[in-house]
Amino acid sequence: MDPLNNTTAEIIHGGTNILGAEKCQLYLLFHDETVLNNGFRGFLYFMGLAYCFIGLSAITSRFFQSMENVVKHTRTIEEIDPCTNTKTVRHEKVWNYTIADITLLAFGTSFPQISLATIDAIRNLGSLYAGGLGPGTLVGSAAFDLFPIHAVCVVVPKAGELKKISDVGVWLVELFWSFWAYIWLYIILEVWTPNIITLLEALLTVLQFGLLLIHAYAQDKRWPYLSLPIGRTERPEEWVPVETAPYKDRDKYSEIPEDDHESGRIVDIFSVHSDHVYQNLSGSDSGEPSGQSHEDIHVKDNLLSIWKQQFVDAFVLEGQDSRKLNNVYLRAAKVLWELLLAPWRILFAFVPPCQIAHGWISFISSLIFISGIAYVVTKLTDIISCVTGINAYVIAFTALAAGTSWPDLVASKIAAERQTTADSAIANITCSNSVNIYVGIGVPWLINTMYNYFAYNEPLRIENAGGLSFSLLVFFATSVGCIGGLVFRRLTLGAELGGPRFWAWVTCAYFMFLWLIFVVLSSLRVSGFI
Repeated sequence: MDPLNNTTAEIIHGGTNILGAEKCQLYLLFHDETVLNNGFRGFLYFMGLAYCFIGLSAITSRFFQSMENVVKHTRTIEEIDPCTNTKTVRHEKVWNYTIADITLLAFGTSFPQISLATIDAIRNLGSLYAGGLGPGTLVGSAAFDLFPIHAVCVVVPKAGELKKISDVGVWLVELFWSFWAYIWLYIILEVWTPNIITLLEALLTVLQFGLLLIHAYAQDKRWPYLSLPIGRTERPEEWVPVETAPYKDRDKYSEIPEDDHESGRIVDIFSVHSDHVYQNLSGSDSGEPSGQSHEDIHVKDNLLSIWKQQFVDAFVLEGQDSRKLNNVYLRAAKVLWELLLAPWRILFAFVPPCQIAHGWISFISSLIFISGIAYVVTKLTDIISCVTGINAYVIAFTALAAGTSWPDLVASKIAAERQTTADSAIANITCSNSVNIYVGIGVPWLINTMYNYFAYNEPLRIENAGGLSFSLLVFFATSVGCIGGLVFRRLTLGAELGGPRFWAWVTCAYFMFLWLIFVVLSSLRVSGFI
């Protein structure tokens, strides 16, 4: 029997193993691991955890590429001009940009945390107590999203460049549901049914994600009675700035682009925010049949060539950029880094090219790989807690939260750099926090409560509800300070992101200070010091 199948609840509170005082019998691969010194084992497992986060970073690039192909998909609409009686053909994007921000972008970048929490719940089936690893990671991830990622986004724009939210109404709706998510979580943990989660509470938590989608879409379309009477100010016609035009032009001529990840360029994942129409050649991913079989065959051959090239590139340790480096030490460091990434690149080369089926196959394959890495992360966390004696909840909302939130950081950073407004950079943060609660915690709790209801006719009990509730209160208090800082920048500087370098760094330091307050107070609480 797998030694890691023990109930997570035993480890969540198990801070009794002082480092080196008692041998931990859990192991990752081989039983002989238990012979090693606890300190050395802890170091090795922390290195393994860091390597998993590197893997998450690597697969994130493939995930973004596939998501770009999904969101840029267009449908053909034929219209007859009543005056000239001529037929006109136009291409309309399938995805609404607000819905894409909440679903594909926010849900996709939060998938490491969601899959980790779901795996923790499945491992805990049969227990009357919920595992604390998933909720701890998701609350910690929310804090990491709100504070460090905002801190990065504020300083990313060029010196003096201001980027503000153009659609304040949509942002306020997303912000409301983000704050309400944590208020709701506190209500069901401490007020409605203290320390217990019922099937109804879990179901209502999940359903609120649908309400968020409907409300945000209603605000975007300015539906009467369901939207705030706030107009869009200075909303640009092109959501992607002019300097990114070469990327769009490349797509205009071919749907079989070179691999941006391998060439070191950043993929534009925000093309959904542009009204630009992608005009592709026959056989492209626009969904338009070419009607020419020889061109279809040519496209298939190109796709197979791209897939083959993925494996070839995965084995290349020194690219053109490395050869251009004059410093031999920098060149050696670059090669060592590529060698470290090689196993992940070879593994992820099995992900099909994102040009197939509008990117959906690559999108789903990337999520499967992310789930696999999250499974290994949950096991490593259990062992690290056992070996070092560090409370697993502390590891969850610090190391795990930061590592699994890396896709969120990358997405918001790219948006802050390359978009003309701050909408997507900030929307990804607020929406990711909503997704963390409504889906990341709601779905695992729904799985456990349904099992307990039908198997034992019992609700799900939360063993560490006090620590989780305290973290929620600290998060809520510090998040008010964070949003207040953004509003203050809007009123004084005229924008949430960028601006004079000095004040950008002051804001960055302020946000990081709020994050440290959350981490320190939450750690002291779950460790029993306060």
